[in-house]
Amino acid sequence: MDESFAGQVSGVAALADPTRRELFRYVVAQGEAVSRDQAAAGVEVPRHTAKFHLDRLVEEGLLDTEFKRLTGRRGPGAGRPTKLYRRSARELSVTVPERHYDLAGHLLATAIEASPADRMTAVEALRRAAAETGRILGDQARQDAGPRAGRTKATDAVCATLTAHGYAPRRQDDTVTLANCPFDALARDHRDLICGMNLALLDAMVDRGTDARVTAQLDPADGRCCVKLVASRTDSDL
Repeated sequence: MDESFAGQVSGVAALADPTRRELFRYVVAQGEAVSRDQAAAGVEVPRHTAKFHLDRLVEEGLLDTEFKRLTGRRGPGAGRPTKLYRRSARELSVTVPERHYDLAGHLLATAIEASPADRMTAVEALRRAAAETGRILGDQARQDAGPRAGRTKATDAVCATLTAHGYAPRRQDDTVTLANCPFDALARDHRDLICGMNLALLDAMVDRGTDARVTAQLDPADGRCCVKLVASRTDSDL
């Protein structure tokens, strides 16, 4: 899954400074790694200023570094290698409220590929892919809760996983309401398809994460996720 929302925000915040942003753009625009001197000259700032901001971009994972002798000389007297900067493979995408269209895209692509091979409809393949992902998330939550976790601790772990994936869970009595839909724009245009995918994902997740002590139910409403979580009748206190 993608990195934490806090980490994404931190990366975006690093680009708020105009000098740092210009240095990042300069490095990205080059066809190869550049030195501090090249970057400083490229955006017309002092070398020490370029060094400070470039190293901050490295700390945030937005740039990578490498060392190379620019003269091409080797051996004694060739001098120390120069520190060079280039764009990292990290991608940033921050939305508020939090959305996870990348997860939906992954599930949809998986379903499209699997559908003809497994002789099922695209919708069936999508719900199967969503359930498989849900089981992985549920297993992770169960592991986080510990092997002897009771109902409350298991539900806590499930809610922590839901928070990490943008659902904003709110617990009240025997119900967990999900205050945010990570797939909002898709759900508004393709409600039946996306809500069915979401239900399959969450149902499998809570089934694994709570040993079936919590179930996922479709309960559409404006301004929140279409699914709510409800304690089973034999386990009515979350």
